[in-house]
Formats: sequence, C-alpha cells, structure tokens
Amino acid sequence: MSALIPTQKVLRHSVRRQVLDALRAALVDGELVPGEIYSGPALGERFGVSATPVREAMQQLALEGAVECLPNRGFRVLTRTPRSLAELAEVRALLEVPVMLRLARTLPAQAWSALRPAAAATAEAAAAGDVPGYADADRAFHREVLALAGNEQLVQVAEELHRRAQWPLPGAPRVRRADLVADAAEHSALLEALIAGDLPVVESLVREHFTGAPA
Repeated sequence: MSALIPTQKVLRHSVRRQVLDALRAALVDGELVPGEIYSGPALGERFGVSATPVREAMQQLALEGAVECLPNRGFRVLTRTPRSLAELAEVRALLEVPVMLRLARTLPAQAWSALRPAAAATAEAAAAGDVPGYADADRAFHREVLALAGNEQLVQVAEELHRRAQWPLPGAPRVRRADLVADAAEHSALLEALIAGDLPVVESLVREHFTGAPA
C-alpha cells in the first residue's frame, strides 16, 4: 500500500468536494502514483476525515477513468500510455479547434477581452510553478472560450477530456515551470490575436496549442 498524499486537513463543510479536489490535484501533480493501491481509511486519516468521503471521491474518480475499485483492498490508480494521451489530444483538437475558429470569425473584440482575467490566472499559476493550480486555470480558460459557443454539452465533454489529458504518464518527470509559462503565454498570444481579429495567426496558434501544450 502507498499513501503519498500531503498530510492536509480539510474543513467539515463540503468534505467530499474538498477531498475530491485534493485527490484530483494529487493526480495531476503525480502524488497519486499510477499502479499504486490506496485505501480509503489510510487516505481518510491523512485528510482528517472518515473513510466515507474518500471512498465517495474515489468512486467519482473511477467514473472519470482515473482509478479502479478493488473490493476489500482500495483503489488503484490506472496507468496511462503515450498512445492514450495522443488519442485524447486528437479528440480534443477535433472538438475544440473548429469551434474556436468559428468563434474567431463571428465574435466581436469585446467578447474576447472579457477572457483576459482567465488568461492572467493561467500566467499567475505558471509563474508560481503550481502544477495543480495551473491545471485548474488551464481548464477554466478553455471552458470560458468554449462557453461562448452556447453549447453546454460541448463544454462538459471538452472539460472531461481536458481533465483526463492532464494526468501524467507513469514515471514522467514533474512538469517544469518553464513549460507552464510557455503554455500560459500561448493563451495570452491567442487572446490578443482574437481581440485583433487576426484570423491567420489565430488558426496557427490554436493548432499549435493543441499539438504542443503540456497540460
């Protein structure tokens, strides 16, 4: 058994949600190790809660494809492969790139200007080297962009794919701060091109972002 999770206490209100958020952050940061088995009681002790909210959070992660439930043993973190990540990137590009390009041709500059705080949030997390924080901010930026299309189903599906794409490969080194900063800079550059209505640059940046983003 392994329990390489920070000894973090959580507040009593919204316990399950807090535990789920903490476990998701641990997945992104590599603290939940692929192939390792984690028990609900052990994790509950780490968080200062009962095993029940931990099990509930882990069951949600199982639905998301992050872990598998092992009766009477706990939960095993599923192992990713380079191919699975490549497939996720391909599907995300198929969904998001056409939508972004369509929006780029139809929305006014002020609609894009409203997304500057979201882009700034990714830059702040990147500068701090906060990998889980960057993952959250990155998803939020993409979510706000796609929300402009007015299709809630698209937003939900794309976010689920994005979340899965952020889980690291087994044995992968921790994402470097420089990689996060570069990825965040792509958000800012894309946003400025959208505001300027520079469609050739927008198309180039969008396609590059989906083929080379670390998160």
